[in-house]
Amino acid sequence: MSKIEDWIEKNTFHHSQFFDQKELLKQKEKTGLTISLCIPTLNEEVTIGKEIVILRSELMERYPLVDEIAVIDSGSTDKTLEVAAAFGADTYFAGDILPEEGHKRGKGENLWKAIHQLKGDIICYVDADIKNIHPRFVYGLVAPLLYREEISYVKAFYDRPLAFSQGIRPSGGGRVTEILVRPLFSLFYPELTGLIQPLSGEYAVRRHVLERLPFPIGYGVETSHILDVYKEWGMEAFGQTDLDQRVHRNQETLSLGKMSFGILQSFLGRMEKMGMEGQLPEMHNILRQFQANDQHYEQVCHEIIEEERRPMIEVEGYRKKMGY
Repeated sequence: MSKIEDWIEKNTFHHSQFFDQKELLKQKEKTGLTISLCIPTLNEEVTIGKEIVILRSELMERYPLVDEIAVIDSGSTDKTLEVAAAFGADTYFAGDILPEEGHKRGKGENLWKAIHQLKGDIICYVDADIKNIHPRFVYGLVAPLLYREEISYVKAFYDRPLAFSQGIRPSGGGRVTEILVRPLFSLFYPELTGLIQPLSGEYAVRRHVLERLPFPIGYGVETSHILDVYKEWGMEAFGQTDLDQRVHRNQETLSLGKMSFGILQSFLGRMEKMGMEGQLPEMHNILRQFQANDQHYEQVCHEIIEEERRPMIEVEGYRKKMGY
């Protein structure tokens, strides 16, 4: 058995292994760990209410596995925060957390500031646009951390059918993973190809790991995390859980191009930090795409800069709060 196959065999789980939540609750009490659930949002009023209702009723009221549920918002212009608060979530505008650090708009900013705002020893991140939300999206990720002390970072994987206005397409999700990230990992970090969905937005992480990670605020946050955890703690720090299926909204190809551009910036930046950049030329921050209007072809330029937040443990306000 190869090293990758051995890791997959030992560190890959299925959510059904943890369906007995009474047993899971006993294990949580045995470890003494606390768990926070963070849902990062930006204009998610359509789906956020259902997520809060289901996760709160099952994971806080029926089986108190989760100690707090918080929505960290980038500045929604719809009723995301009002809806989330009405259904019982703690709600925060990211700009109000550590205001002395300023505010940057991006999902990574919300995830980074959640480390300071939330109290849990484990923080579980779940995206807000899941159309088939189920408690397994949380307990399936948290459980390996409760049972396996050596695992610190658990990623979700699943089938990813896409939701269109006409219905559900059975497959097609994970396109950036398959045409960009997996080939890059295969070229430079073959062990990491054992991660089935490296870009999944759902993962659970121990605080002592999260507070030591830099956080790109844009598209590259998941890729950077994987590379940083791999470098610092090795492959054994990872686990992954099969959550069966995640239905989410479709993203246009041009949007996936922007995502890929940001991920590439983060990936190449990490290679430079690891001394693997070789003779790469200076990178540019402009992504050029095309849109056609009859026979007129217009080049559209997007400036995409993967800004990065330093590890939370280096922030004075956080160190003071945690008593470091």
